[in-house]
Amino acid sequence: MASSSAARAAHHKHTLQWGYRWALWAAILWGAWYVPGTAVWHESPFASLNLSDPHVFLVCAAVITAFNSALVMLFQWVWLAALGKLGDYFRTMGQFRKISRWYFIAAIAGGLMANFGSYLAMGYVGAVFAAVAGLLYPVVGATVAKLWYNERISARAAVGILIIIGGGVAIYAPALMTESHTSSHQWIGYLGGAMAAIGWGLEGAIVGRAMDVTDPDCGVSIRYTAEAIFWVIFVLPAIALFAHVPVPVMDIVSGVAHSKALLWLAAGGLTFAFCAVAWYKSFPLIGVGRGQALGAFYAMFATLFTALFTLQFPQWYFLIGLALVIFGGFVMVSESSENMEVIRGATPAATTTETPA
Repeated sequence: MASSSAARAAHHKHTLQWGYRWALWAAILWGAWYVPGTAVWHESPFASLNLSDPHVFLVCAAVITAFNSALVMLFQWVWLAALGKLGDYFRTMGQFRKISRWYFIAAIAGGLMANFGSYLAMGYVGAVFAAVAGLLYPVVGATVAKLWYNERISARAAVGILIIIGGGVAIYAPALMTESHTSSHQWIGYLGGAMAAIGWGLEGAIVGRAMDVTDPDCGVSIRYTAEAIFWVIFVLPAIALFAHVPVPVMDIVSGVAHSKALLWLAAGGLTFAFCAVAWYKSFPLIGVGRGQALGAFYAMFATLFTALFTLQFPQWYFLIGLALVIFGGFVMVSESSENMEVIRGATPAATTTETPA
């Protein structure tokens, strides 16, 4: 009995360690995405368009998000092929009623809402505001996970979540006013920030309904395949047919395909693809709340990568925020594994079925 308990404890500790590793990789790659994600706006055709016109900007943001989703999908297909999981991917996709429908719903929250909203926030208010707003997503995810399927968050983990979020705000908030644009349409940016926080938080909670019976690599690929389908097959054609904008959608798409913007989008798609893979792999190992909270380390890495790329080094408040983020992560990681044994509470549904409702 003693050896069995020791083996079980060792396995549990190993599981948690890998969950934290995947969440940290998600944060690193997410932070790296901010470099190409911001640089693309300074390339043709976007740099030559009148982005102060909200109609033009909304269409450009839609085109960028659509390209991002399609490229993420392609990179994840390459990942699945390398792992020999394409067959599993298509079989899981076919289980729409029980499994893949949750990933299609998550694509609405994380793609049509969060990714698109993040571009709106960066364009109309500033990248700083977009990052601050996005840092609130772990609160949304942990709250929804708690209310929806009773995922338990210990007091220590909750404190760690709050410290990490506070650190992210400390990193970005001092420069918030300086990056704001003087635009009469700023409410669009603030709405986009709210969409980012709510959408990413909801995404983690929604996919939790299917992660228990899905390979994470297949699940995240289905999620981004769904987003690409929504943008490429439904949203962009609808905009082209029914929206009256000064610049036709297909002209912008053609301009992207024949400019350096496509290279930046490819770099962003690569980092975002594997950020999402790591993010999803962390959820079944350490829970939605902890996986999303450690993902908030992206604030630190985004600042580091931006400083390296632009050679504009961080101010004193960065050091304060950095210390808070690291300390918050330490608070979570240092929690005894025995206190984290049960990530989700038992519910009647959980005891009667092994598939999502």
